[in-house]
Amino acid sequence: MTLYFDPTAGLGTDRDTFQGRWEDKLWLNVPGPFYGADTDTCWTGRLSAPQHVLYGGDYLTEYVYRQPRTPTEVALLVEGADQDPFLGYGCDGDTHWTPEGVRKWWRDRGRVTEFLSGRDWDAYNSVEQGIAASVRDFESYLAGGLAQDLRIYLYWLEQGSSPTPEDRLPEL
Repeated sequence: MTLYFDPTAGLGTDRDTFQGRWEDKLWLNVPGPFYGADTDTCWTGRLSAPQHVLYGGDYLTEYVYRQPRTPTEVALLVEGADQDPFLGYGCDGDTHWTPEGVRKWWRDRGRVTEFLSGRDWDAYNSVEQGIAASVRDFESYLAGGLAQDLRIYLYWLEQGSSPTPEDRLPEL
């Protein structure tokens, strides 16, 4: 049994949907292969992938707050990315994230927490049903399971393979 699911392995022609550039990546994106870069502000990503996409930055563009863990979740994220008229999502994060970059993102996660707690997300519910619940989900993920997921991702980046339950995971 392996611990890391490679969400890009089965993308095939869906890769064409991901034309976002790493240089334009929003800082709120959780480390992993998928990210929101120069996306629109039409709030379409959550319609398909509400457990993976939120809005942030100065213009409330889309970003990935949870990497997909199953083929079904990948399909939902692909659908959400396909709805973006700017095609601003990327799927090449594995070629850009470094172990030190992941660790830095984790050390700076307080900035993410500040952003999430610094807005009245309930006010957006009239426009986007459920966004406040997803923000709370992301806050809970930051405080809970994300650390373990990032340690597994670090192993993937450092070793080029998924860890097994017996492998020692790198420290954040």
